[in-house]
Amino acid sequence: MTGIRDEMSGAPLGHATAYPDAYDATLLFPVSREPQRLEIGLTGALPFTGADIWTAFELTWLDPHGKPRIAIATFIVPAASPAIVESKSVKLYLGAFAQTRFGGTAEVEATIAHDLAQATGGPVRVVLDAPVLYLSTHCADLEGQSLDDLPVAIQRYHPAPDLLGAHGAAVEETLRTDLFRSLCPITFQPDFASVQIAYRGPAIDRAALLRYLVSFRCHPGFHEHCVERIFVDVMARCRCEALSVYARFTRRGGVDINPYRTSADLAVPPNMRTARQ
Repeated sequence: MTGIRDEMSGAPLGHATAYPDAYDATLLFPVSREPQRLEIGLTGALPFTGADIWTAFELTWLDPHGKPRIAIATFIVPAASPAIVESKSVKLYLGAFAQTRFGGTAEVEATIAHDLAQATGGPVRVVLDAPVLYLSTHCADLEGQSLDDLPVAIQRYHPAPDLLGAHGAAVEETLRTDLFRSLCPITFQPDFASVQIAYRGPAIDRAALLRYLVSFRCHPGFHEHCVERIFVDVMARCRCEALSVYARFTRRGGVDINPYRTSADLAVPPNMRTARQ
């Protein structure tokens, strides 16, 4: 973790910061995906596609007459982009819109999309919705058979891919857990998530999969990199023919980040809400 902490030394995360309220694109702090991908053996072409689905609930700006406007923002950052954006810097960046006048929602969307694309190095889709639209947003558990009631003993709380196993004829199924927790690699604050594993291949040992997913409980890692580590470990250890990993993390500071990785080149799933989101 020394490398990532060195890379993040100039980031606002983990430091006392001011909270500007005038638009400033330089507040965004990009973090290269490459170092943590190298840690899990990812070089060259990626074995997955997908995206990071962000939801920001605390966006406000001024219209041309100085009247506040509000929206809930969704950002779709492609997994192929060279960088992620550190989450506290995004919160500071969005907060800085508060006292800036914009001509309308379309201008705000275009501004955020441009700035996030510059920071991540890839195209970013941005959608702003009026909060009233979220009254009808689908709220449900992730699809799949829950692992959470399995009677298992767990003793390991750092990623343990050797726990994983699969056997027998190929099956196609979707499994999930609400018991996932990891830690911020800088502040060590806990991050909670629901995780969905959809695969085709030899039947995964469900108790072993639950033990493995819980083994992230004391692991310091960004959301995006945790999901990629899960994808790589499950694909390799369970010999999957096809695999998708989707995590819905609870929000912090008005923002949630929900990474999705798939070997099947499937569309990014809808930005639904779980009960804890």
